[in-house]
Formats: sequence, C-alpha cells, structure tokens
Amino acid sequence: MSTVDAPLDAQALVERFTLKALVESCLVLEEGIASMKDIDLGMMAGAGIMPPPFARADQIGLDVVVDRLEAAAREWGENFEPPTVLRRLVAQGRLGVKAGQGFFPYARPDAGWEQSPVKLETRGEVAIAWLDRPPANSISPAVVHALRRAWDAIAGDGRVRALVFASANPMLFCAGADIKAFTTMDAAAGRELLDGMHGLLRSMETSAVATIAAVNAVAYGGGCELAMACDFRIAAESASFGQPEINLGIIPGFGGTQRLPRLVGEAKALELNLTGEPIAAEEAYELGLATRVVPDHELLDTALAWARKLAGQAPLAIERIKQVSPVGDLEAGIEAEKEAFAAVFGSEDAREGISAFLEKRAARFHGR
Repeated sequence: MSTVDAPLDAQALVERFTLKALVESCLVLEEGIASMKDIDLGMMAGAGIMPPPFARADQIGLDVVVDRLEAAAREWGENFEPPTVLRRLVAQGRLGVKAGQGFFPYARPDAGWEQSPVKLETRGEVAIAWLDRPPANSISPAVVHALRRAWDAIAGDGRVRALVFASANPMLFCAGADIKAFTTMDAAAGRELLDGMHGLLRSMETSAVATIAAVNAVAYGGGCELAMACDFRIAAESASFGQPEINLGIIPGFGGTQRLPRLVGEAKALELNLTGEPIAAEEAYELGLATRVVPDHELLDTALAWARKLAGQAPLAIERIKQVSPVGDLEAGIEAEKEAFAAVFGSEDAREGISAFLEKRAARFHGR
C-alpha cells in the first residue's frame, strides 16, 4: 500500500487537519480576503476550531509550526509548504507567545504589573501600556487608576521617551466606558472619575513623552477618546473608531466633543457624535483621525518603530511643540464638556438609554 493510500491514525489525522487549516488561513490572509481576527473568529464560530489557527500557532511557536509543515510537505505534498507570511514572521523573530509576538502581540509586563488591568512593559526608552481588562477593556475607575499609575511611573522615571498604548485582547482595543460602573456612582464619584481621566489625558498631551495608540480593532467611546489624546494613532486595517454615547442618551465624557473636531473638522465630528456611527480605519485615515493604517500583523511593529524614532528626538522640543500646537482653548472646551456631560448624565433620557443598553432593547427617549 502506498503512503497516499495508507490510513492515518487519529493523531496524524488531527495534525493534518490542523496544519491544513493554518495553511489555508494564511493564504486567505495573504490574499487580503479577511483579517487575522476575522479568520480566527470565523474558524471558531463557523468550524468550531478551538483554539483557532493563528492563536493555536502562536501558542505552539511559529518556528515549531514551520518545522511541522516542512515535515508534512515531505510526507503529504507541496500543499503543506509553509506560507510566505509564516516564514516572514519566523525570520523576524516573531515566534508567538514565547517571543511576545507572533501573528498577535502578547504582553510581557514588568514585575509588579502582572495583575493590573493596565500592564506596563518597558523596553529601554520605549514602553507599552497594555489594556487588559476582559472582556472589553472597558474604562472603569480601576482602569483609570491603573492608567494613571502607569503614566506616573513613566513620567516620573525619566528614561522612557515614548509610550505605546496597546490591547492585550486581539479582538478589540477598548469598547468604551464601563456603563455598569457608571450606574453605581453618585455625582461626586462620577465627577472624580471625569476629572481623573481628563487630568491624565491632558498630562499626556503636554508631556515630553511621546504617545502612540496602536488601535488593533474596536476603539469606541472612551477607547476612541484615549486614542485621540495620544500624539499618534496607528490603526490596523480591521480597526474602527466611534463615539456611540448618543445611543445611550448621553454625550462623550472624556474629550470626544473637543478632540474629535480638532482632528477631523467640526462638521464631520458633529456627524459622528450625533449619529454614533463608527468608521473604518481607512476612512479614519482619510479624515485625519488615524495617522497610519497598516496590516493587522504589522501593527505593533509599526507602532514600536514610531516609538523608537520619537524616543530619539529632543524631549524639551517635543514637550514645547505639543504644548503650543493645539488650536483654540482646549482646557475651556473640556470644562464645558464636563459640565454638559454631568447635566445630561443626570437626565431621564440617560437613565433610559443606559437601562436599554444593559437590557439589550431599543431606547425610548422623551427629552427629559
């Protein structure tokens, strides 16, 4: 009996299916048919493959997977040859979880940051603040505190010149504020949260430390506002941006009414804030909201390359340029937004919008 005709045992059959699924997933990625996230989600939801091909390969180690594919190609034919994208990642040293990056990036936090919802990872003059609060990286009081702690550690250290904000969740950047947490806060606590987040974002905007948001997927509400407060926004091709607060009967509370017009123009910002509709990465780039758009698997590398370039610039010059660049009085605008947010958040419409969101039903607003 030939090798082709010989029956496979169960383990070999699983190996063959698993490797072929990865090869086909890589080919779909290379042809630009779908993003890594969409492919893995589709394989989970449609084919029931758990973990999905790219995540599984990262866990095994991409160098190990290449070896397995080369052996499979010798035994089962050229259709198992390692795809180009896989060989390129291995050549770049992106071997998966063990290297901190493969198809997807993985946080390797500094000591003492392992359990934080924002994990700080320093790499010489560059640092990464990983948003890591499953399932949606929602901004809660604990996240604001962790963001402030990470920023104070960077700003007080003096050695880090550039900070990248990234997500430890490959499926999203930040889905916005934690609405449930908001409903448990009284007026004083809500005001403290607003002041704390705004104070952090303004510190970032006026600091000698350059900041970059590596937006890998959904950046809505507070997530979009965090990204807008960064000096640059590098977006993956599958990323999207939006300010959906209007759908809850409230308004953006972390600078969305002030920074968005400064980036995309007043008319477009008004449209986005009043409709709550998200926009894709390419449109965000055309409008000026995204600085660059790159393939998903190149996002962190690109953001880190920008960070290394900026870390080599004169810090005093960076600080002064950032301080004098904003057009108009941003501080006054933010104060006006905070007052408006507090007024709207206390309305019946806001209570109805938030309740409808939590109950997964359509809201009924009455203008009260």
